[in-house]
Amino acid sequence: MINLPLKRLAAALAFSCLCSVGASAATAPVAVAPQYDTSHVYVAPADVDAFVKSFLATFGGKSTAQVVVNVLPVPSSTTSQLLQTPVGTVSLFGFTTPVPYPFGSERNGYLVKDLDAAIAAAKANGADVIVHDFPDPIGRDAVVQWPGGINLQLYWHTKVTNYAAFEHIPENRIYVSPERGDAFVKAFLGFSHGKVVSDDRHAAGEQIGQPGKTFRRVALASEFGKMTVLITDGHLPFPYGHDTTGYEVADLTATLAKAQASGARVLVGAAQQADRSAAMVEFPGGYVAEIHQLTAKKS
Repeated sequence: MINLPLKRLAAALAFSCLCSVGASAATAPVAVAPQYDTSHVYVAPADVDAFVKSFLATFGGKSTAQVVVNVLPVPSSTTSQLLQTPVGTVSLFGFTTPVPYPFGSERNGYLVKDLDAAIAAAKANGADVIVHDFPDPIGRDAVVQWPGGINLQLYWHTKVTNYAAFEHIPENRIYVSPERGDAFVKAFLGFSHGKVVSDDRHAAGEQIGQPGKTFRRVALASEFGKMTVLITDGHLPFPYGHDTTGYEVADLTATLAKAQASGARVLVGAAQQADRSAAMVEFPGGYVAEIHQLTAKKS
């Protein structure tokens, strides 16, 4: 028989092993602020102007001047402009050449204080660098892939930029499998120095087009901004899974009216969810976004 002290020692060793597996790598913070998180949107050149008109009419804001440039480490050409709204920013690309792999699959870009430190922190927390750092016209970039196949661009500017804070911080919406959900959350929290805001393991499937089922919904927050991780079985009807960003607005009904009047389509009408009323909208060029209005918490 094993005596009690040995049992306690074995239990302590087992607990120590579990803690070391679950612990995130200690790295320095590299985030700047949420208003420097840009959703990457790729549309056909013919759809660029229609997208700009509709997106700005829906959310307000302005666009930088459109330029034609190579923003990648290999030969290519695209129109490029930044759409800055009070509820989220879009980096808009209209490639006139084929889009080189793996670009187009990165969901968004995060501005970092130091690109080399950010790459090292991402790698230390389980990310793979799928595009090593390269220069662009205004700084340097890299693309990393998180557990679950989630691609994210990291960027650094040569000249310091100064953007106004958002009125409402948008959500980066991540769809990932149950097998990789915990690994993604652990890796991203370690990199971002973020926290878990909520973890609903039995969220109503109606939120992702699966009535009668449940899924796991995890809300994260960090200096990069908000993130919602949707851990699902992948049986998602269109348009769920195509939405990479959720935009919070003060008046959902008015926002949807503006969207429709400017050429966007409401794919899924407004419906009440746990903390919000939300709809799914497709803008000209095919960009799908979740748009929501938070509901007051009951006392």
